[in-house]
Amino acid sequence: MNNIFDSHAHYTDRRFAQDRAQALAALPGQGVAALLCCGSDVPDSRAALQLAEQYPYVYAACGIHPHEAKTADDAAYDELAALLQAQRCCAVGEIGLDYHYDFSPREQQQACFLRQLLLAKERDLPVVIHDREAHEDTLRLLRRFRPAGVVHCFSGSMEMARDLLELGFYLGFGGAATFKNARKPLEIAAKIPLDRLLLETDAPYMTPEPHRGDRCESWHIACTAEKIARARGMEPQALVDAAHANTRQCFRLAA
Repeated sequence: MNNIFDSHAHYTDRRFAQDRAQALAALPGQGVAALLCCGSDVPDSRAALQLAEQYPYVYAACGIHPHEAKTADDAAYDELAALLQAQRCCAVGEIGLDYHYDFSPREQQQACFLRQLLLAKERDLPVVIHDREAHEDTLRLLRRFRPAGVVHCFSGSMEMARDLLELGFYLGFGGAATFKNARKPLEIAAKIPLDRLLLETDAPYMTPEPHRGDRCESWHIACTAEKIARARGMEPQALVDAAHANTRQCFRLAA
């Protein structure tokens, strides 16, 4: 499989610390044409941008993850605003709400999310949304600000998927679509319009079957694509090609 665009990865993660350069350099030979490296806080966003400036097939999203909302202050938002002006930064992300872990208080998560939605609006940038067990509040804020972008690792209902599609969002699907106990993501990935589907890994996390237990890398999208393509009744390469085009459309990247 070739022409893979991994729409969500974290190659700045410590699990790549020992062989990051080798892992990234190997990707073109593994069928990966491009990837979006997403930041989780300001230093991580800065590191993602550095990778994007070093590798022509890497793009960056800069943002403060809801887990890190409690650490965000005015200085962090000022630096983030500066990072968002970089040529290789194509989105504000990863941002959103996480009510599963609640590593940051929910009020602080919402304030952080709101402030970054404002930044996205000011900079006219799409957003990369993290939504875990916070569907109602996520939708409320997205309806209020109506940004463009993607809800990554989509875990909501079909009803929520329809609401997001009506707002113009793309939906990202990764390794969870291959898990035996996670039927809903696969069912939704099989039903939504093809032109609104993105493929992702969340590398180094969410490794798809049959590689669970291994560090996830962008080439693992081939496994996810095979599973979703089978559910949609289409060829895996055709799905990868469509998702690649959708990702470029979502993040306004030239072909």
